[in-house]
Amino acid sequence: MGSAEAAASVDIGEKARALALAIAKRDLILLTGATTGIIHLIGQTARNAGVFHLGISPGANQVEHTGHYHLPADACDVLVYTGFGLKGRNVVLVRSCDVVLFFAGSIGSLNEFTIAYDEGKVIGCLEGTGGVADEARRVAATFAKPTTARIVYESEPERLIDQCLEICAAAR
Repeated sequence: MGSAEAAASVDIGEKARALALAIAKRDLILLTGATTGIIHLIGQTARNAGVFHLGISPGANQVEHTGHYHLPADACDVLVYTGFGLKGRNVVLVRSCDVVLFFAGSIGSLNEFTIAYDEGKVIGCLEGTGGVADEARRVAATFAKPTTARIVYESEPERLIDQCLEICAAAR
């Protein structure tokens, strides 16, 4: 989950690629909102490295996905068309993940974060990328409520994924 905007700097772009390669190294399946910007870069990089990339679309079909929402269709192996719009898509996307990772992100990512938090998901925030990933600690503390969510804050992609996977393994 994260920014549909392009990387704000070369460092952020490199960190996005590093996250994608860390996902590939662990032979994981990647689910994204099949969107633009940093998430597109992560999805495309991961897919090129051999990751199966499943995109969850807000549109009801490809015409709506690309025409109405102006979203790309080239970085995913498979697109699931929900027809639920952006907020409905977010619920389907978050509920379909074992681990919900945040890289930067704006208001849509904040929606995904609150869904993940309420659903008790394992949440990983890649700090140093901006947006929701950097503000999640403050948001969770400010609006704390009882939940089974486990949140990992880490600035290094490999360690972030390893810590999140350890929590998942311990829960099984």
